[in-house]
Amino acid sequence: MAKGRKTTFEERVEIVQYCISHTHNYTETAEKFCISYQQARNYTLKYEEKEIEGLRDKRGKRKPQDEMNELEKLHAKKEWAEMEIFFLKN
Repeated sequence: MAKGRKTTFEERVEIVQYCISHTHNYTETAEKFCISYQQARNYTLKYEEKEIEGLRDKRGKRKPQDEMNELEKLHAKKEWAEMEIFFLKN
């Protein structure tokens, strides 16, 4: 079983194109690109659900203010206030 590895956005696009063109053969795709079966499957499912934007790695990135709903905005303000209080105390 192959271990997963980090991939770039361009690699993920190539992986998905290959997988779809080979009738969703995740095993073959994983072997060809030296990734895990699960990565090949996840990339393909994300692409099919959210198209190409689903392949972008958004970990560690905040959602822009204009994309937040009111509850998310309030939560962000509360977190910011709590963080300010913490730093002022220390």
